[in-house]
Amino acid sequence: MLSERFSKAAARNVFYGGSAIFLVIFVALTAHSHWYILARSTAHAELSESVIQGKLVFERHSCINCHTILGEGAYFAPELGNVWERFGGHESPEGARMAIGGYIRAQPTGAPGRRQMPAFDISDEEMDALVDFFEWVDGIDTKGWPPEISG
Repeated sequence: MLSERFSKAAARNVFYGGSAIFLVIFVALTAHSHWYILARSTAHAELSESVIQGKLVFERHSCINCHTILGEGAYFAPELGNVWERFGGHESPEGARMAIGGYIRAQPTGAPGRRQMPAFDISDEEMDALVDFFEWVDGIDTKGWPPEISG
């Protein structure tokens, strides 16, 4: 029988030994995760005042109630984590800046059958900050998210 070969002392040793091994593995994986996050986030560690202001504009106007950003938020409107790339920010930063601001200011377009973004009273300074925030978010390594450029 198993109980003859596996005493209480042996069971206790297996329990404590296994627990110790898994504790070491857990601590090692946790340390690796922290190291990985810190190593990846150094490019984004310093936030400019404009990026912080842009995030506040994003929050004040509750953009996340309709849009997603890096997959978080509502799926009613397009993903904003790659809006900088979609508007050509890597090729023409100033053109993308003007295009994003112009698009937001042109809403609602009144196009029939389309979802319409409400009109927001955003100053030029706030719009520049919001676009800076979108540019900063675009620089985050998202491991290929979103899977399509269209958002």
